[in-house]
Amino acid sequence: MCTGIRLKVDPNPQTKEAKAIVHGRTLEFGIKINTDIVYASAGNTFTSKVGDGLTQKGMTYESKYAFVGAWAKDMGPDIKFEDVNCFDGLNEEGLAAGIFYFPSYAEYQTLSPENQSKGLAPHDFTGWIVANFKSVEEVKNAIKNKAVAIIKSIPEVDGKVLEHDPLTLHYVIYEQTGKSIVIEPVGGELIVHENPLGVITNSPTFDWHMTNLRNYIALNPRNVPAIDIVGETFSQFGQGSGMLGMPGDFTPPARFVRAAVFSQTAVPSATIEKGIEQVFHILNNFDIPVGVAIAEHETDYTMLTTARDPQNLRFYWKTYDDQTIRMVDLNKLMLTKDITIKVLSTEGQQPIEDMTNNLQQLKR
Repeated sequence: MCTGIRLKVDPNPQTKEAKAIVHGRTLEFGIKINTDIVYASAGNTFTSKVGDGLTQKGMTYESKYAFVGAWAKDMGPDIKFEDVNCFDGLNEEGLAAGIFYFPSYAEYQTLSPENQSKGLAPHDFTGWIVANFKSVEEVKNAIKNKAVAIIKSIPEVDGKVLEHDPLTLHYVIYEQTGKSIVIEPVGGELIVHENPLGVITNSPTFDWHMTNLRNYIALNPRNVPAIDIVGETFSQFGQGSGMLGMPGDFTPPARFVRAAVFSQTAVPSATIEKGIEQVFHILNNFDIPVGVAIAEHETDYTMLTTARDPQNLRFYWKTYDDQTIRMVDLNKLMLTKDITIKVLSTEGQQPIEDMTNNLQQLKR
């Protein structure tokens, strides 16, 4: 599970802030994914490990752009400097990319001598994107020219190759202008979908979700007016009657509909900072608490929520255990010209401030 949205920020004459966009996503999974925030300067060399156990060398490339984002340390054994991945990131050109679970539909290429040198493990694709591209068109051209092959790659955990492939993924890309695409590995080919709403969840394929939205075109943020039937007036019980029928479960199709509705009806924020706050407020509606979505002995839950500001190059996050919104500034990180990779744990303990002694007595 995972849900992604994009929001608009309108100009504010008082602050003279330019029209902008912000975007963000949730991260859910049935097992704990240990995550760090990772920063990598331009000029770093990365190597993808592919095949069973991620034991064979795939593509090696040097990054053109600095980037910051979230790194899943569990994706691969014995992670080294050159193996660092970025499953959700933002680069210095304002291009962002994220991976989303895509079970039953992802179909990758099989490792071969012909594709090994341009092969990426599924979880390395977004890192390659933010390290090398500045626009959606550049990404589309690279895919059209078959510059990359996503290889079926099964990770090793605790010294054992997993019996099934959990890295069934598809991808969302946003450029600084807000233009977005979704990339899906189907039939061994990378299929590119235009993403006009800036929304993504999981399976089925993206075009199916867009077609499914036709079932919900009657949804409306405006309340339904009262009606008169044989002299009897029937009115709504309370606010929200225009959204009656919106799906409320945690399945990918239901979340896609809600994400589309919430993001398209959101009142644009006046500033980017307020836009980031709005991203988190909307994504709160997609929080999955522990225990409500169980598969066998595992329960999905929202372990990480991120937001991205592609104008000011800031990456924000909060976790299940710490709802404090934290941020790293890519511009500040790039002030040093050193070729480097830095990491920071996303973990934290939610602070609870005791305000008892701050209460003020009212005078009679």
